[in-house]
Amino acid sequence: MKIIKSSESITIPPEVKVMAHRRVVKVTGPRGVLKRNFQHLNLDIKAMSKRLVVTMYFGKRKQLASIRTVCSHISNMIKGVTTGFCYKMKSVYAHFPVNMVVSQNGDRLELRNFLGEKSNKFLKAPKGVLIQRSDAKDEIKITGNDIEEVAKCASQIHQSCKVRGKDIRKFLDGIYVSSKGVIE
Repeated sequence: MKIIKSSESITIPPEVKVMAHRRVVKVTGPRGVLKRNFQHLNLDIKAMSKRLVVTMYFGKRKQLASIRTVCSHISNMIKGVTTGFCYKMKSVYAHFPVNMVVSQNGDRLELRNFLGEKSNKFLKAPKGVLIQRSDAKDEIKITGNDIEEVAKCASQIHQSCKVRGKDIRKFLDGIYVSSKGVIE
């Protein structure tokens, strides 16, 4: 059954400017600018002075779920340009200590001595993502404005340290996400 009109709105903080033109949303805030394209979805996005309204006409149940998804993406963009996102990752090892070396400008990470391997692993951070050493032992912080880029960088680091050819119930070595949230 089709619903004639359904909509949801987001309040915009005063320090953030949101522009929506042809389903392309651009969010500007104190930390930078984020832009996202929603042209693959059949809905209206209108930005007023204090709120943003996402509307869909004649949508079925599965199509109406995209309204809330778009609102969540836009609210994550607003949160990203005001406070930013931070993922903390911790290295876990039983015998061979994993060394994580961060480059000077924070765009590359080198993993040494994972499970005693002689070869090093090099990972490059996406644009707009910064990798830093944390105060705690064997911990790094991944920060950025775009939550998807920060999460993608964390997942690439995690997946590069997978144990292959051994029993994963016994060999728990790797680099895992210990906490995620906004930048303090």
